[in-house]
Amino acid sequence: MSKCGYVTIIGKTNVGKSTFLNKFLEKKVSITANKSQTTRSNIYAIKSLKTTQIIFIDTPGIHKKSEKTINKVLRKKPAEVIHDVDVIIFMVSGTKFDAIDKESLDLANESHAKKILVINKIDLVKNKKELFSFVEKTFNKNDFYSIIPISAKNNDGIDLVQQELEKALPENEFFYPEEIDFQSNTFEISEIIREKVIRLLGDELPYETAVVIELLNEKKDVFEIDANIYVSKQSQKSIVIGKSGDKIKSIGTAARVDLERKLNKKVMLKLWCKVQKNWVNNPISLESFGIKS
Repeated sequence: MSKCGYVTIIGKTNVGKSTFLNKFLEKKVSITANKSQTTRSNIYAIKSLKTTQIIFIDTPGIHKKSEKTINKVLRKKPAEVIHDVDVIIFMVSGTKFDAIDKESLDLANESHAKKILVINKIDLVKNKKELFSFVEKTFNKNDFYSIIPISAKNNDGIDLVQQELEKALPENEFFYPEEIDFQSNTFEISEIIREKVIRLLGDELPYETAVVIELLNEKKDVFEIDANIYVSKQSQKSIVIGKSGDKIKSIGTAARVDLERKLNKKVMLKLWCKVQKNWVNNPISLESFGIKS
């Protein structure tokens, strides 16, 4: 009998959820950067094995409370899915466990789904014996289906997570064809560009950036893509553009490499930067940028 079900990944920002998902699926479905609010939408992706189909929902990480509307919207995303999945992967980073991890765990425990504790970034734990005492001290009252230490970055332990998911999911026929793409080209292209903005300017620019695709035109030998990078302030626009346009050129060059790899075709990418004042606190602007409350 085949197995099929839904899995979500819960944890605070930057514990490695998106990196894990990309490694597990052996393709890039979620952008990654060493900053909070990288993932803004619930990402759906599928891995179809011989007798098991795993449907993933990668939610934005839980982060510190803020009065900004965008933060309030993103904090609600994980709670929207926990009651509709069969398995929850609760992820922490090494032996770190703080108040936001606790909030994430409390949220996971609101669901009746099976829970797998994944301890990521074990490559950064020098004394591996610390893992046992950490689990016993921190999670002794939690009933986890299994506990798995991994290093998503080094692709270590990913196979063990797959084995446990195959055991934990319910018996079902496959819900979807083996190959299906839940994300539109427009969404994925905008996310690739936004990733490059974050990676190249993350230390200089707050997370008040959004990317909107204005033109996506596929020709015989080339994809023509025009995109606007939106920021909240004029001073932020200067940072994105850089001296003599060097920053926005670097963003375009880096994005073009990933886009040509994804689209398997030459890409002509044009980028502009525009100011939409205080868009992070405007529900209408948030929705226009694909961040729905």
